[in-house]
Amino acid sequence: MGSGPYGQTRHFWRHGRTEWNRVGRFQGQQDIDLDPSGVHQAVEAAAVLRHLHPDAIVSSDLSRALATGRALAEASGQPVTTDPRLRETFAGNWEGLFFADIAARFPREQAGWAAGNGDVRAGGGESRVDVGRRVAQAVTEAADALPPGGTLVAVSHGGAIRAGICALLGLPTESWTVISGVSNTHWSVLEERDATAGGVRWNLAQHNVGLDAMPSGPLEG
Repeated sequence: MGSGPYGQTRHFWRHGRTEWNRVGRFQGQQDIDLDPSGVHQAVEAAAVLRHLHPDAIVSSDLSRALATGRALAEASGQPVTTDPRLRETFAGNWEGLFFADIAARFPREQAGWAAGNGDVRAGGGESRVDVGRRVAQAVTEAADALPPGGTLVAVSHGGAIRAGICALLGLPTESWTVISGVSNTHWSVLEERDATAGGVRWNLAQHNVGLDAMPSGPLEG
C-alpha cells in the first residue's frame, strides 16, 4: 500500500448507537439505522470533531455509519463520500444473533474469534485479516488524495476500525486483541511519523476517545 504526504492524521470514527447495539446483537453488514440515542451521539461528537477541520470524510455505506458521517459533514462543511470497504465484518450466519447466543451455539468458533485468531471466519464470513486488509486499503487510498499534513476522518464500525488500525500498524495477527474495539461515536487517531528504511510508519496517538457520558453497546459487531 502507498502512503500519503508526511504529517497526516487518520481519524477512525465509529458510528452512533443502534437498537441492535443496545440489546447486544451482532450487526455485521446488516443495514441497521441509528436509534434516537445514536442520532444524538453523532451530533454531539460531530460538534467536537468539526474542530479538526477535516480535509476529507469517507464513510462506510451502511446507514448507521453514513448518518454519523453526515452529522460531521453538516457541522464541518466538508462533504462525506462512501466506500463499502469500510463496512463492518461480514459475519455470515452470526448476523442478527445475540452475542450470548453466538457463544452458546458456536463456542469453538466464537472463542477463536474473541482470541483474535486470524483464520477464524465470523459465521462463515470474513476473518479479521480480511477486514483489516480492506479497511487499510480504503483509508490509505483516501489519504493519498489529501494535501500535505491533511486530516482524514474515516467513519466505520467497531470491529472494522480495530482490524484496520492493526493492519496499518503492521501488528502480528495474534497480538490484535491487545487493542480494544471502539465505543459508539468514539474515535482513534493514527499519526504519521518519520519515514525509515522500512517505509512510513504510524503511531497510535489516541484510541477509543470520546464523550464518556454517551451510552454505548458492544465494542464491535
